[in-house]
Amino acid sequence: MLDIISNILQSMVIYATPLILTALGGLYSERSGVVNIGLEGMMIIGAFTAAITSHYTGSPWLALLFAAIAGMFIALPHAVASITLKADQVVSGVAVNFLALGVSVYLVKTLFDAGQTPTVPVLERISIPILNEIPVIGTAFFDMYPTSYLAVFVVIITYIILFHTVFGMRLRAVGEHPHAAETGGISVVGMRYTAVIISGILAALGGAGLSIAIGNEFNATTVAGQGFIALAALIFGKWHPLGAFGAASFFGLTVALALVGQLVGLTAYVPSGVLNMIPYVLTILVLAGFVGRAEAPSALGKPFEKGTR
Repeated sequence: MLDIISNILQSMVIYATPLILTALGGLYSERSGVVNIGLEGMMIIGAFTAAITSHYTGSPWLALLFAAIAGMFIALPHAVASITLKADQVVSGVAVNFLALGVSVYLVKTLFDAGQTPTVPVLERISIPILNEIPVIGTAFFDMYPTSYLAVFVVIITYIILFHTVFGMRLRAVGEHPHAAETGGISVVGMRYTAVIISGILAALGGAGLSIAIGNEFNATTVAGQGFIALAALIFGKWHPLGAFGAASFFGLTVALALVGQLVGLTAYVPSGVLNMIPYVLTILVLAGFVGRAEAPSALGKPFEKGTR
């Protein structure tokens, strides 16, 4: 029984990690007032770039670096369209999603003449001595992929930045009252560009975890809607780093329960497709039912017109 609980916790950490990183990326963008439907596309570019880099260099660590850089560049078109051109932010995000999937699948087909990359080198787990020997929780929380440690670090640092630094105060100000922030000498455009670029970097790192930690290749279904789940986690978490962390972890837990259900033979009674669907259904029902109404930043989705009210 203890082994089953340990396996559930370990799987929860693994599957929650990409969602935590991506949800926190979305938090930066949306706290600044820019809707980021493009998280799915940014994850796709991160997963694709990480797999390609790991394949050609043999270094999954270098793959993480290049994925972050690629995330920064895929976020730029969304920033330019949403902030400078004042286009519809939802449409811009959807365009990023289509662009990312189309480009990555085309390049994989061109480079490898196949629907997926070859098997690529992946990240190795990092164990913390002594702590990894704690019964039940040791292997789950202290024998993790580097991306999981990174996700925990980003949660903590995001909370500190958002609520205990000048940058965080300005970020929240431009997302709530951009004209008041402008009057106070804050560059609304600069803050929003910075936030969207951070969003792209974190979402791409989340995607990289899917191709070089959870998986060992990239194909068209590697991300499979997890960018939208991360966006839902952000909303259910009420645009708060700890809330997003909790919501993403809950989804990871439901995935873990579904996997363990298959391992113990539940597929003899329930179709595997239904088991795979359970995490999504439970996430929506439980989070929507218990979290209550979420209040978005006041200026979310509203283009900023300098000098107007």
